Amino acid sequence: MNEAGPQNSGNDAGRDAPLFQNGGKAAGRALTIMLVAGEPSGDQLGAQLMAGLATLTGRAGAPSLRVVGVGGPAMTRAGLNSLFPLDVTSVMGLREVVPRIPAILRRVRQAADYAVEVKPDLVVIIDSPDFTHRVAQRLKRIDPAIRTANYAPPQVWASRAYRARKMARYCDAVLTMLPFEAPDFERHGIEVHFVGYPVIERAVSITGGKAFRERYSIAHDRPLLAVLPGSRRNEIHFILPPFREAVRRLAEEIPGLVTVIPTVGHVAHLVRAAAAHWPTPVHVIEGEADKFSAFDAADAALAASGTVTTELALARTPMVVGYRVGWLTYLLAKPLVRVSYFTLINLTLGREAVPELMQGRCNPQALAAAVKPLLMNEAVSAEQIVALEEAMHALGEGEEKPSLRAARVVLELATRGKV
Repeated sequence: MNEAGPQNSGNDAGRDAPLFQNGGKAAGRALTIMLVAGEPSGDQLGAQLMAGLATLTGRAGAPSLRVVGVGGPAMTRAGLNSLFPLDVTSVMGLREVVPRIPAILRRVRQAADYAVEVKPDLVVIIDSPDFTHRVAQRLKRIDPAIRTANYAPPQVWASRAYRARKMARYCDAVLTMLPFEAPDFERHGIEVHFVGYPVIERAVSITGGKAFRERYSIAHDRPLLAVLPGSRRNEIHFILPPFREAVRRLAEEIPGLVTVIPTVGHVAHLVRAAAAHWPTPVHVIEGEADKFSAFDAADAALAASGTVTTELALARTPMVVGYRVGWLTYLLAKPLVRVSYFTLINLTLGREAVPELMQGRCNPQALAAAVKPLLMNEAVSAEQIVALEEAMHALGEGEEKPSLRAARVVLELATRGKV
């Protein structure tokens, strides 16, 4: 699967993007909004934002809207003609980022220079601050008049609070997903809009578990473990090996254990190579629909910290979370962390409802010991499921779509001061 539509190294790809949605009767030229995502999680958020924009601009009297920029498969399916794919920009950690710096900086220049050429009414950078914030910084240096907003800004409340002060130089507004984030930005003069946590919208798509088991010939009574080592190359490098060894230990104690590993295009070949001699029957799958069906089918999950843990919570799939980075990245980051938990579920509840095994604790023995009760003890599994439900309700599950609220803010920022 291609990460995006056009693979043009110049600006022609974005220039040919059609009107994304036409409100019909609104006077004046179409609004142009540029979205910039840098990795799969931002791509998903961008696609949901585009769906919200489509809903609002499809109403009578709404402005016509053209969406351009950078995204992956989800945003492409929503109608974006991406400037380039996300294979270069979807990186994290010193070991992986450093050798890719020249390529990343080329993409930064390409995206920022395109924005200067097009002069959109608003540029929305989404997540992935190592890439998207560099785009905004370059853009503001060249043309300070172009307004910028950051959707899913860095978690400055968790670590590196100084980033909010720096952002004031190149971000006009932020759209936050958690209600307690606002003060860290407002004290530096950044306009803040709380829009809610958009991942909860995916709940309606997390179905099809029974059909998934039938499709992959997994008997309904066989224990199924979802293994999610992340979507970045360095995550596959650091996290998948201890996850694999943990599965081997579990297979020795849990008869009939089956594993499913959802992955994404740019790291799929790494995951498939690692799964070649997997200790259980294993299914490596790609695509969002299959991933969500696998979550619905799984009895438990072993997951890297990230957005996927909230998706698992929406599926009510009990989980253990593990994460590892390179030793130098860890040593540099550790003094900057200000929170007790890393998983949003635990942060929301204020307790460790989901076991978190980070860095040195992310080892096969500890991981297997934490996962085993979720597969073998119904009471332990049920207790965590109750906590997952509590956390998802606290994040707004069942209320108005956060992406729709985000779309309203984006349109208001884009049209501010216009007739």
